[in-house]
Amino acid sequence: MARVSDESHRVTTFELFFDLVFVFAFTQVTGFMAHEHSFHGVLQGMIILGLLWWSWVSFSWLANQTHVDEGLMRFGLSAVMVAVFIAALAIPEAFADFAGGLDGPLVLAVSYVVIRILHVALYAHAAGDDQPLRRQLAKMTAAMVLGSILIITGAVVNGPAQIWFWMAGLIVDCGLTFLTSRRGDWRVHSAAHWTERFGLIIILALGESIVAIGVGASQEPVSVPILLGAAAGIMLSLGLWWLYFDVTAIAAEHRFAALRGPARASAAVEAYTYLHLPLVAGIVLSALGVEDVLAHVEDTEGFGALGATALFGGTALYLLGNTAFWRRVGGEWKTWRLGAATLLLVLIPVAVHIAPLAALALIVVVVAALVAVESLRYATGRTAIRTSH
Repeated sequence: MARVSDESHRVTTFELFFDLVFVFAFTQVTGFMAHEHSFHGVLQGMIILGLLWWSWVSFSWLANQTHVDEGLMRFGLSAVMVAVFIAALAIPEAFADFAGGLDGPLVLAVSYVVIRILHVALYAHAAGDDQPLRRQLAKMTAAMVLGSILIITGAVVNGPAQIWFWMAGLIVDCGLTFLTSRRGDWRVHSAAHWTERFGLIIILALGESIVAIGVGASQEPVSVPILLGAAAGIMLSLGLWWLYFDVTAIAAEHRFAALRGPARASAAVEAYTYLHLPLVAGIVLSALGVEDVLAHVEDTEGFGALGATALFGGTALYLLGNTAFWRRVGGEWKTWRLGAATLLLVLIPVAVHIAPLAALALIVVVVAALVAVESLRYATGRTAIRTSH
């Protein structure tokens, strides 16, 4: 029988190792969108990201329920790593099969379904004799089956209809699970493990954004504009890191740890399982925008709609997700971040018509100003939260 976790449970090195395949997968998503270089391609990339997120977050729940680095769980998650890696390899062919070899969309779809089936089987083992948890798992399994049927159907049908089948499959799986989980019987045994787990996925997504900067820069001869663009991209990543980890993540951990039972599980569902997806999606989109800047860093013509929307819209999405997350955990709106997100959305038409490097510099100034204002305005509260950690 799997060992049930308790409040002292923390993230293990095996879980960190498990996450590495998702880093590669996130990189593949950014590469896919950069290759497609269209709004349609961005929508496809976000659907793929949604499938990856739902895969990752499902195993975060399992890892809080039991020790996944022991016995059957370790072997099970090892199999999942292989399936995720295979799915990641198929991402470039997710919506258009390359000539020769296996059918790319079907490989990705089958890999996803295998990941979901393994999750349900391992969770059923971890649930043991906890009957309310087993009933909750049965509800999730029904949603998984319906969603998986749509995902497989989309891969088989292929063509223009595939995107709608995959979108529907993801919405059905995530939507039905949400409706049955808000006041359900899930267990969150360790608040420290839970918050650390989600902090790490934000770090990994930011790490992928830095990889995107390196990929974009390495494809061009080293020059002053390339160095300036790379430095600005790193500064943007630092700003995004600050906005989550400097205070918000610490304060959220304190609030979350004080919750117990259904109240904690409900916050885990809403604030983390669902509201962290916009954070990750925003990071990936902004990384796409930075990579697009570096690919055209010496251009003096307008940045263009796709790059400007990815860079400014992605960062705005991150700020909105960050604000919604704190609203759910802390009970307040972060008004400065809402204002900054609104400003970034308003600036998209401006960024479309200015040089790519100037657009990147502009967004760095906005994010840096937001960091500076919050640091000064909330200095006392910030110090109190950080010293109490």
